[in-house]
Amino acid sequence: MSKVRKDKVRENRISMEIVVDAYGPEEQAMGWYYYLDDTLSFSFFTKCITKRTISPLRIGDEVEVIGMAPDEECEHEMFVMIRWERNGLSVPLMQLEVIHGDDQTREAVEDWHYWVNRGYQF
Repeated sequence: MSKVRKDKVRENRISMEIVVDAYGPEEQAMGWYYYLDDTLSFSFFTKCITKRTISPLRIGDEVEVIGMAPDEECEHEMFVMIRWERNGLSVPLMQLEVIHGDDQTREAVEDWHYWVNRGYQF
């Protein structure tokens, strides 16, 4: 059972703009990747909202998102690059909530959270 109520407007945007013509998991992943890469206005600021064992972020940490992770890192879930030490670090987008970013960026991140929380997957 889904954690989130169905949102017809968001469902339509996802099916008609993001995963349109995607005939399998790889194409869905690339649809999401290019949608986020084109829609997110880098850089923007986020807050960590959930702990993940693959990430050093702790709940409440505020970080700057500087870009998408390389596409090969996003074959199973979406990762973004954050400003971290010298080279940056790739973290799951699901860990982050936009705190300072434009409306388009906020909506795109919320689209990804919605899709995952509805139980959809590649």
